[in-house]
Amino acid sequence: PPEELPQVFDRFFRGREARAMRPQGSGLGLAIVRHVAEVHGGEVRVESEFGRGTTFTVRLPLLGR
Repeated sequence: PPEELPQVFDRFFRGREARAMRPQGSGLGLAIVRHVAEVHGGEVRVESEFGRGTTFTVRLPLLGR
């Protein structure tokens, strides 16, 4: 749901639908992705459209720039 988007990169956050899934996760995956991207000077973005899906984009700088 759109109201959950601001939290998807928070450590231990699991969305309403994810909490119903098996096997259960810890809610750390996207927090780790964001941390690794930022440590390397990059960023992670999320776009979601209800009924169509969600896209995560990881951008990292080219080496030597």
